[in-house]
Amino acid sequence: MDDATNGTRSIENAPMDLFNYAVDREDLKALLASFPDGSAVSRGKADYELQILKFIGVGWSISYFLQASPFKDPITEQYWRAVHELSQSISSNAGLMAGKEIDYFRELRDRLDRYINALADKPDVPEPAVVIGPEFARICGSSDDVHTVMVGVKMFIMVLAAVKEYLEALNLVGAKPS
Repeated sequence: MDDATNGTRSIENAPMDLFNYAVDREDLKALLASFPDGSAVSRGKADYELQILKFIGVGWSISYFLQASPFKDPITEQYWRAVHELSQSISSNAGLMAGKEIDYFRELRDRLDRYINALADKPDVPEPAVVIGPEFARICGSSDDVHTVMVGVKMFIMVLAAVKEYLEALNLVGAKPS
């Protein structure tokens, strides 16, 4: 998302720029490398769930940072449309390999619901990552593993910061209708 900071991107590019950030795997690789050997969670499971958390985190961040913006709905809709199209491809390929129907987008919606419900259960927390990290670890099947909790926290914080920085570079955070 560096293009946004040098002024070469526009609001029209925002949904695809954000989508491209969501599918970029460099930060996932770094977080997975920080997992200690012998972790209770397999790297494959953590990788799968981190990618889901990243998709959700980007979508959540758009809605959060643009909540009062006239750009919120079009950017959000186009972002989720791109995620849905990718999900269909993933579902089709995974279904062929598994020999059964798979709905990756439904997986994303289910995880989003879990994270939203976890946040709703703790409305007084000052920082959503405090809830997201432990929920991420629960989803991974290791709610007591501090490393898994911290990886979830780090992913969520990194995504929020990156999306906020990008939207601020486009002057969209706090933008008012003209």
